[in-house]
Amino acid sequence: MRPRTRTRTEHPQAAVPSRVTATLAAGCTALLLALTACAGPSPSSASDGGKNGDTPPPAQARTQAETARAPVPRGTGSRVPYDFNGDGHRDLVVDDLVKAPEDSHGDDAGIGIVYGSDDRDRPLDPATRQLLSARANAAKSGDTLPAAFDAEAACDLDRDGFTDLVVSTDPPYNGIGAPPVPLQILFGSPQGLTGKAVTVRIPQQARFGNEWPEQPVCGDFDGDRKADLAVTASAGQVTFLHGPFTRTGAPRSAELLPDGGPYLYAPEPRTDADGDGYDDLVAAARPHAPGQAGKGTLLLGSAKGPAGPGSAYAFAAEDLPTAPLKTTGSTRTALLNHGDYDGDKKPDTVVRTYRGERQDLIALYPAGNTKEPLVTFSTALFLP
Repeated sequence: MRPRTRTRTEHPQAAVPSRVTATLAAGCTALLLALTACAGPSPSSASDGGKNGDTPPPAQARTQAETARAPVPRGTGSRVPYDFNGDGHRDLVVDDLVKAPEDSHGDDAGIGIVYGSDDRDRPLDPATRQLLSARANAAKSGDTLPAAFDAEAACDLDRDGFTDLVVSTDPPYNGIGAPPVPLQILFGSPQGLTGKAVTVRIPQQARFGNEWPEQPVCGDFDGDRKADLAVTASAGQVTFLHGPFTRTGAPRSAELLPDGGPYLYAPEPRTDADGDGYDDLVAAARPHAPGQAGKGTLLLGSAKGPAGPGSAYAFAAEDLPTAPLKTTGSTRTALLNHGDYDGDKKPDTVVRTYRGERQDLIALYPAGNTKEPLVTFSTALFLP
C-alpha cells in the first residue's frame, strides 16, 4: 500500500467508515446523540463528549436544526467551479469526516459533498449532501476495492458542464515495477456525483520511474479552454495530461515535462499567476497546507503546458477566522478553500475548526466579513 500523502485539507483526523442513509424522520434520533442535528445539546452533552461540545449559539443551533436530507437539485450544466450538479452554484468538498464515539478506530469513510443553493444568505445547504465512499463509488483494481478514497482536485474534465472530482485511492501493489495509477475520476451529472469512478489512464510514455503518480492539479495549462491535469512523476518530472478526458478516464494526449517536484499545487489566489491566459503550476519540495506560508517554484503555463522557466514562488500565510465551535480544550482551524459561494463574484472563505477526531465545525464567511458566518455545520452530519 502506498503512503498517504494528501496535503490540501490535511489534519490529524481519520474518517468515519459509514455513509448517510437516513432521512430526518428515520435518522433524527440517531443523529441527536452524535450531532444534535435536531436540537441543541443538553447541558450534559458537552461533558458526555457531544460532537460540538457545549451548547452552540442560537444561529448554529438553527443551522443544525435544518439538516433533514433533501434531494440534490437537478442542473443543466454550468461553468461555475466545483459545481458537480451543474445548477450554477458552487459546492463544497470535505475529507476526513469526524468519527462516532464508538468507532474511533474505523476506516476512512470517504468524502462529504455539501451542495450549493440559490439562497445568497445561506449559499451552502447542509441538508443537500452526499457521502462518497470507496465501497459505493470507487473503481476496483482487479477484484479489489480500495480502502482509501480522498478528494484531490475538481474540474470539468470531460467538458460537459458538470464538475468532476479527482480522488486518490490505494490500489494493491507488490512492489515490482511501476505501481498502478491510484487516481480515479468521479464524473458530475444533473444529479451530482453519482455512480462509479474510473481510473485515470496515464499512457506509459507519460510515466517515469517507480513512484506513485500523485498530487493531481487541475488547470488550463495549455490555454485551449479545456481542463487538464498535472501529476507527479519520478525524478521531479511532471506528467501532463491534456484535456478533455473521455468517460473512460483517458486524456486527449499526455507527455512528460522535465521540471517539477514531489508536490504540486495551483498558485494562490489566481491559477493564472502572471495573467497571460495560461494557468500555472507550483512545484514544491515539501507539503503545503492552504492558508499557510510555503515556498516552491512557479512553472508557467504555455501552449506546451506548464513548462515555462521556473521562478521562486511563495505562498502567503493568512489570518483565518475561527468557526464558533463550542468546546473545552485546544482547537485548530484549517482553511478549506476560497470561492464564490454566494454569487457576488467575490471569494468567500470556508474554514474548519476541530478538536481531536470527534468534534468539528465548518463555517462559511462571506467576502469581507470574517465575524458572522453565513452557514455552520459539523461533518457529523455524515454519520449514520
